[in-house]
Amino acid sequence: MSRAVSLIALLRPLQWTKNLLVFAALLFARRYAEPGEALRAVAMFAAFCLASSALYALNDCLDRAADRRHPRKRLRPVASGAVSPAAALALSLSLALGAFAAAWNLPAAAHECLIGYLGLGAAYSLFLKRVVVLDVLVVAFGFVLRAAAGGLAIEVEISPWLLICTMLLALFLAVAKRRHELLQAKTPAAQRPVLGEYTLALVDQMIAVTASCTLMAYVLYTFSEQTTRKFPSHLMPLTSLFVGFGLFRYLHLIYRRDLGGEPEALLVRDAPIRWTVLLYVLAVLLAVR
Repeated sequence: MSRAVSLIALLRPLQWTKNLLVFAALLFARRYAEPGEALRAVAMFAAFCLASSALYALNDCLDRAADRRHPRKRLRPVASGAVSPAAALALSLSLALGAFAAAWNLPAAAHECLIGYLGLGAAYSLFLKRVVVLDVLVVAFGFVLRAAAGGLAIEVEISPWLLICTMLLALFLAVAKRRHELLQAKTPAAQRPVLGEYTLALVDQMIAVTASCTLMAYVLYTFSEQTTRKFPSHLMPLTSLFVGFGLFRYLHLIYRRDLGGEPEALLVRDAPIRWTVLLYVLAVLLAVR
């Protein structure tokens, strides 16, 4: 039983919430009432859950030595010795193959996004995470691939605005995570080499820029001609209120409570964030009806 629990922990199922972005295209294209399209989006979501778990297993295997020096990461299955590196690599390969099996009946372009995601994730684990700035850009681009894959799975036109807003929001969250890691680590470079290249002043400036650009890009999207033509109810600009509150709430959690290290956990544990996301989805459903 303990081994099964360790293997499940290696999958990091809480991180699967990030893959909900796959459904964005289904929502904005107003295809959520079509069972066939919804099933294809679910298949793409399942594929990304398996793919992301494959990358987490690979990363934990490669980072096991550094994780043992971290007060919390040392409890991870591979770092603690509960799962052997060989078992973690075997599981990673099996999950990657399972991801393609889940996406088997989806369009070829969706498979290409999945391949790109796995390839980029593997490159990140091997060497890109050690390159300052590029490390957070790669993480953010992984979210862009999720959003694009969701559109390609149901064969709808992917809005450039969706990709831009996704990239900026993901970059904001990634930089906020780096700030949290800087504050928590006694010897940042020893726990994550790239942290030695960051300073709090630099990270704070990056957070301010990305938060501002995210909100501005979303507001411009809601007022763009493409949006007003597609959603004639003119309610989309009102959804900016939820985006703005969500960003400001997250900034509050970063600077007043020293949180931000686990965005997926805040989505579950922080009630204002949770309600903001729920109300935002409901507002979009009302705007695009």
